[in-house]
Amino acid sequence: MEVILKKNVDKLGYKDEVVTVKAGYGRNFLIPQGYGLLATASSLKAHTETMKQRSHKEIKVLAEAEALAAKLS
Repeated sequence: MEVILKKNVDKLGYKDEVVTVKAGYGRNFLIPQGYGLLATASSLKAHTETMKQRSHKEIKVLAEAEALAAKLS
């Protein structure tokens, strides 16, 4: 069973990672506790789009910071 992690889980993975776990662990612990989301085709597509937007935003913020640093020096 594949799960998209919503929070960091010790010895399993970090937030926004897609991990493979046993069905019982995902169904009985990760999903009900809010640590994960079932990785269906639609949720994987939404996750990919979110990660793409997040990386684009990080690149933009980094470029602005570099421009400000150059302006200050």
